[in-house]
Amino acid sequence: MTSSPLRITDTTFRDGHQSILATRLRTEDMVPIAPEMDQVGFHSMEVWGGATYDVCIRFLNEDPWERLQTLKKLLPNTPLQMLLRGQNLVGYRNYPDDVVKEFIREAAESGIDIFRIFDALNDERNLELSIKTVKECGRHAQASLCYSLTENRMGGDIFTLYYYVNKAKILQEMGADSLCIKDMAGLISPLDAYELINALKKELDIPIQLHTHYTSGLASMSYFKATEAGVDVVDTAGPLGHALFSASLRAPLGRPLGDREGSRARPHLIFRLSEHMEEVVAKYRDHMQSTQVAIIDTQVLRHQIPEGMISNLVQQLKEAKALDRLSEVYKEIPHTRKDMGCPPLVTPTSQIVGVQAVLNVLFGRYKVITQQVKDYFYGLYGRPPATVNPEVRKIALKGYPRGETPIDCRAADVLEPEMEKVKEATKGIARTMKDILIYALYPQSGMEFLRKKYGVGDRD
Repeated sequence: MTSSPLRITDTTFRDGHQSILATRLRTEDMVPIAPEMDQVGFHSMEVWGGATYDVCIRFLNEDPWERLQTLKKLLPNTPLQMLLRGQNLVGYRNYPDDVVKEFIREAAESGIDIFRIFDALNDERNLELSIKTVKECGRHAQASLCYSLTENRMGGDIFTLYYYVNKAKILQEMGADSLCIKDMAGLISPLDAYELINALKKELDIPIQLHTHYTSGLASMSYFKATEAGVDVVDTAGPLGHALFSASLRAPLGRPLGDREGSRARPHLIFRLSEHMEEVVAKYRDHMQSTQVAIIDTQVLRHQIPEGMISNLVQQLKEAKALDRLSEVYKEIPHTRKDMGCPPLVTPTSQIVGVQAVLNVLFGRYKVITQQVKDYFYGLYGRPPATVNPEVRKIALKGYPRGETPIDCRAADVLEPEMEKVKEATKGIARTMKDILIYALYPQSGMEFLRKKYGVGDRD
């Protein structure tokens, strides 16, 4: 076992509240605690990306770019990190290359030091441009692999040790500065964590980071075994972190904690900061679900549904007045997922699979098919890990406007540039490139936000 210090990435300001508080933590509640968190010695702090961008403009009436710039001033000593969905950016579809380039450049200028880049299908072609652009901006490109299973343990026909190691080597060759194993549903077992990290350390020359959740109750043990295998960095949710925090800072991991400069980190500060966050969290009780905070859900090892996806399913069934059919949806999801080539369940594929599974339960299998599922089968999201069900694909692509024969090229290669169009659409309202990008990613809610921001009425 390596004796080098274990470094910590704190996710309180992004994944921490996205998983526990429906991403509703406001900037005003981050500001008081940020300067003290800057003193802890975190390797980095994940403060942006994921759902935070969407929620800021859709529900909080906050400018996500202003949040980033504010935190950059308050955290001058800590590298800031964001979660970027490859060609999806922070949205729910693949965006054309010109939008991807402009977004990354603006994010780098606004304060992002480390870009954690992933693709929901682990299609490395969807990471290619993001990695290249991040490096052109002089920032750290951390490529990620979404951890998924089809068996109880790593293995089977798809998600094998070879699958992950081979993908990791490809990402390193593409220029990744580090690699993250992104276990969004808390599926990785202790022995698999050891085997995977051990194999990656032997094959790669770049640092390895592990991100997991405490959903299944395995995180503490999995982190312990990952540190034995030599993992360089692990994620915690710091003062908001419940058991995930306990697993990485309070539990004995067998290695000393180190900060970004290699000296000892100061985890004792976390205990004081935790008290502050307990007071803050009280304001957000309405957005909490007890199942997300206090109860370990071992069933996740079977259904593999991340916390955020469960809340979406519940909301969809409530609107259909069919919440009593949730157990049917849980049974349907594995079948829908298999039909779609076993994609890892992470944004946006978790929503795509989840919504279709609900429709299959309510109306019959594939009697109603969403536009996103049609786009998926056509190839606009990339190449799935396994072969899709050809009969379902045929049904989905019947009458599809782009054609009934799916593509197998890099998905973004068939997308037309959009930046000039969005600039034209936001004339007279957008004042900066950041404003234009808000609209580019979310035309409807983005335009509503910009009108409120600048007091501009609806156009005739």
